[in-house]
Amino acid sequence: MQHASLENGRWAELSFPQQMANIGSETSRIYRSLEAGKTSRAESAFARFQELVDLTLRYGRQDGSLSARSAMWKELCRFRELYCEAYLTGNLPELAAANRYLDHFANLQ
Repeated sequence: MQHASLENGRWAELSFPQQMANIGSETSRIYRSLEAGKTSRAESAFARFQELVDLTLRYGRQDGSLSARSAMWKELCRFRELYCEAYLTGNLPELAAANRYLDHFANLQ
C-alpha cells in the first residue's frame, strides 16, 4: 500500500471533496501517463487510485445521515466500476470525462 500513512485516520479527517480531489490527482496521472505511452506509470497511478477509493469507502467522512452516506458510497462504487472499465479497455475519452468530473472537487478547495 502506497498510502499506508493515510490509513491511520488522516484520510477520515479530510472532507469528501478533499478526498475526491486526491483521487482526481491520481486519475490525472493515469490519463497523462497513458497519453504519453508510459504504461508502467499509469499502472502505478491506477493502483494508487484504487487505494484511495478503498480508503474513502472504508474511512470516509462519517458525518451526515446514513442515507446520505449510503448514496455517497453507492456513487463512489459506481464511479470506480466505470473508471476501471474505461482504464482496462483503454477508453481515453471516458477517462478524460472522469477527470473533468473530479476537477469539480478540486475547485471546491
